[in-house]
Amino acid sequence: MWCEGRGRERNPFRCFCMGNQGNLTSNKTTLLKNTVTRFHHTSISHWCSCSKTISDEKYQDPFQLGRKDLKNLYEDIKKELLVSAAELKEMCDYYFDGKGKAFRPMIVVLMARACNIHHNNSKEVQASQRSVAIIAEMIHTASLVHDDVIDDANSRRGKRTLNQIWGERKAVLAGDFILSAASVALARIGNTTIVSVLTQVIEDLVRGEFLQLGSKENENERFAHYLEKTFKKTASLIANSCKAVSILGCPDPKVHEIAYQYGKNVGIAFQLIDDVLDFTSCADHLGKPTAADLKLGLATGPVLFACRQFPEMNAMIMRRFSKPGDVERAWKYVLQSDGVQQTTYLAQRYCHAATREIRKLRPSPEREALVHLTEMVLMRDK
Repeated sequence: MWCEGRGRERNPFRCFCMGNQGNLTSNKTTLLKNTVTRFHHTSISHWCSCSKTISDEKYQDPFQLGRKDLKNLYEDIKKELLVSAAELKEMCDYYFDGKGKAFRPMIVVLMARACNIHHNNSKEVQASQRSVAIIAEMIHTASLVHDDVIDDANSRRGKRTLNQIWGERKAVLAGDFILSAASVALARIGNTTIVSVLTQVIEDLVRGEFLQLGSKENENERFAHYLEKTFKKTASLIANSCKAVSILGCPDPKVHEIAYQYGKNVGIAFQLIDDVLDFTSCADHLGKPTAADLKLGLATGPVLFACRQFPEMNAMIMRRFSKPGDVERAWKYVLQSDGVQQTTYLAQRYCHAATREIRKLRPSPEREALVHLTEMVLMRDK
């Protein structure tokens, strides 16, 4: 390995909470940005014991660096969705309009290049690795379609959801069709190990949805339950996609573990910040209604942290905020607590772990872009 660093955290559900970080000010968004900024100004050399291996290269913009490999991404996805029925085609194309940031495919192609360079200094992304990026975006989009049906959501990415336009039944079928097309593309890669790795994602998505439907009365069990759900619903796709491209590009199992751990930690951090934004971002900016999780009866990180300061929230959590006034009261408790700050700090810790992992690969622009990506995850506002 290029840099062993400090020992890896192998438990994907360990809570990195580090005690009380102080109360929030009334301006939650400003505090969030200030907290993250202080984290960014921490010396990178503190993130890895082998600081001499850290490249002096200027950080690379992940989206600029990955643009070449993602060119025509959505056109290629639409080719996988060839169907004669006009209505089904229109539904399948609805979210693949090229307006998304392609966050997951971008991580996948950057990881592919970083692993290829680490192994044999190859700077090209293999066709099979790019296929993994396409498949990851298709699985992700299919899961969004199904989630919107389950949640009876009316907006996604700033526009109406499929279930609002075409109805629940047709939306479910459209999600199924996208998932089946992804499975066909996966089989075409012709590697049974890759099939096994990526089908784990589909299983995790289903298990994560079931976890989200349940609650735990014990506070410690509740947080572990939340992090496990977060891993399965969000991080598993990123972790296993990163692992898949590392397997295709490098025979070293240690590299496969690095790729997986990076993706897992970034994925969990991404969702933690998403849960923070549900309390700090306006609906127009986020592209979906704020307080959406509370209205769905979900206790996310900010709520669980707030519950430690306001134990009266326990009853609301167990009844899933179903009584009149529960959502409003819970919202106020979160904003009066340090729940947003604690959740943000927890996301920082996961990004710290992701950075520690990726720095074990040989220096490359792609490696540095993946480091920079952890900062972008923390600083995003939608």
